[in-house]
Amino acid sequence: MGNHKRITRQMGVRALGAFSGGLDSMIAAKVLLDQSIEVEVVSFSSPFFGSDSGRTGAMQLGIPWREIDFSETIMSLLRNPPSGFGNNCNPCIDCHAGMFRKLGETASAEGFDLIFSGEVAGQRPMSQNRGSLNRVARLSGFREILLRPLSAKLLPPTDPEKRGLVDRSRLLRLSGRSRKPQILIAEEHGFQYKAPGGGCLLTDPNYCSRLKMLMEIPGLLTETNARMIRFGRIFRLSKDTIGLVGRSEEDNAKLEELALKGGEITWALPDRPGPTGVLIGNRDNLEKLKSLVAKRVKPCILTLLPKDCKI
Repeated sequence: MGNHKRITRQMGVRALGAFSGGLDSMIAAKVLLDQSIEVEVVSFSSPFFGSDSGRTGAMQLGIPWREIDFSETIMSLLRNPPSGFGNNCNPCIDCHAGMFRKLGETASAEGFDLIFSGEVAGQRPMSQNRGSLNRVARLSGFREILLRPLSAKLLPPTDPEKRGLVDRSRLLRLSGRSRKPQILIAEEHGFQYKAPGGGCLLTDPNYCSRLKMLMEIPGLLTETNARMIRFGRIFRLSKDTIGLVGRSEEDNAKLEELALKGGEITWALPDRPGPTGVLIGNRDNLEKLKSLVAKRVKPCILTLLPKDCKI
């Protein structure tokens, strides 16, 4: 066993992390970097969260970064989350488990010794209590190599710690919702970071009410539609149709961009500026959408999205 430790350290220990670019994930990466571990990070993207902060945070730390598109997995979880939803439309436990599964598969394929995250025990009531952390690790399929550096001393040792690849004594024992310890560490290292929270649209009650409208109608829960309902006013036109009407030039531009990206039909009223209308579902409700657009002063563009549109 001793020889194995020495050989592994000579070759260099490699860690692959789930990385949002927020305060916790930056400190988790730094804790491992301070042990001379070779750290690379992954940021996941989907219609509900992006990877820009992850890229920025990785640049600040000077570590390799990559993006993984998580859209297909999260859309599937919305239809049937084995562990259920949080307070809104957020299947956090299954989402985290799915991310760590992809992370573990990548680590195994590329010769990484461990995977890690910036999770803190007790920080979030649903997804980061002790039971949830254990469930996430088990569901991921990579429990033995999943390290949470910020709370490691409060959790059972992982395989990399047992093998001496990671010095457990230099890991942290953070817990609870207070970010004061992390803020002090960030100030010590001069980290620039965004305020915590707001990273996932599925935790936003306003967005969630819109998404539920999509989820209630068979065939309408698609990646494009999930992105599109972020913009404009939303209306339930019938049992199988939703209408969106832009509230600003920015809304109009986003609605048109997303609709046209899928090669859908567009219809413009010439020389009459006003809101963009989007029909999602049954085209028989086009007149209802026209009426809504007309009530918003001056009609502009009507975009038709068939109920069975493909991404």
